[in-house]
Amino acid sequence: MLTFRNNNHEHLPMKNKIVLLSLMLLSFLSNAQNSKEVSQEWISISQFLDVTVEKDTKFKLIGFAKADLVDDKAMAALWTRVDNEGGELGFFDNMGDRPIRLNEWKSYTIEGVLTKDARTLNFGALCYGNGTYLFDEFQLFIENSKGVLAPVIIDNSSFENGISNGIVPKWSQGIGRGKVVKVKEFEISSSDDAAKGKKSLKLVGAGIELSVATIGNLEGASPQIGSMISMLEDLKSRVESRVKNMSTYELDHLHDEKANRIGALIMHLAAAEKYYQVFTFEGRGFNEEENEIWLDALNLGAAARDKYKGHEVQYYLDIYNEVRAETIAELKKRDDKWFEEIQPSSDISNHYCWFHVMEHQSSHLGQILFLAKRIPPEVELTIPEPIKD
Repeated sequence: MLTFRNNNHEHLPMKNKIVLLSLMLLSFLSNAQNSKEVSQEWISISQFLDVTVEKDTKFKLIGFAKADLVDDKAMAALWTRVDNEGGELGFFDNMGDRPIRLNEWKSYTIEGVLTKDARTLNFGALCYGNGTYLFDEFQLFIENSKGVLAPVIIDNSSFENGISNGIVPKWSQGIGRGKVVKVKEFEISSSDDAAKGKKSLKLVGAGIELSVATIGNLEGASPQIGSMISMLEDLKSRVESRVKNMSTYELDHLHDEKANRIGALIMHLAAAEKYYQVFTFEGRGFNEEENEIWLDALNLGAAARDKYKGHEVQYYLDIYNEVRAETIAELKKRDDKWFEEIQPSSDISNHYCWFHVMEHQSSHLGQILFLAKRIPPEVELTIPEPIKD
């Protein structure tokens, strides 16, 4: 048996045939007061369907799209993601191997499988980079007990309902449930250019600087040092990308009594890098003044949990950026021969020290991603107005 859950959290059985006319997909449309503004290179429009299956069950998403691109690397896509029990990732496809770059209406398809662990089917449209992107006529099909892919009703599937103030009726912005996520770089509206019907969804991206992923060939740096700086910067950008739009509530959240706050983890990355600056560039450890500034962040634990809270994300990123700027400036003063020199106090090379700083970032990025997924929604308190006589 396959069951869906509708907006009233009532289970709807699928037996001999699928009863779909009254099925409503879960959509989370928040008002402007609950919106969150972020800055990023991409935008997504989404809907979510709670599912329970007893065996592997096929599904298919179909949608029309066209893309008038400004950047060579820009793209549009349909996407689907299955969240399994415990928040684990199931099936995922964002058309990364077959991006939409054609400036004419065409139908695109994603086919996947729900397993017994599946809990939520997420789907929608996304676009990346500067350009004008149109989407229309989404269709979702899920296999029934007879092995037939049967249609599931998608609210506002053709975007005929008017879009006002950048809000798409029955669709959420972003790739997760919750508040409206407004992306500064994209404008959302309706278009009269439609694949079917009278309207389509129009997304326009402008003013976006797309990142370029390269290793080495860094001006002013020797080959090995240039490669290391590239890797350090790539991982730092991933940390920044994940945390830059976090609220103070999210940065301060404690997963459990032994966990670290995300804000403290950013400080820890800066502190560890600062330590290896003095260790490799000056051949020493922290002095008394530096211990006062950095030691709690370096050691984490209770002291860091108590100390690093109540700050906006830019507080941490400014410190991290200042440390990194010094790292790059000092590394560029040195060459590959220095990189291979051994630190006599520890019998490790300078190269290995900075490799450790690089992989240390990767380790704590994973921790940040783990913690970020488990932050509960912030409870918004409503204070009643005083009773007037």
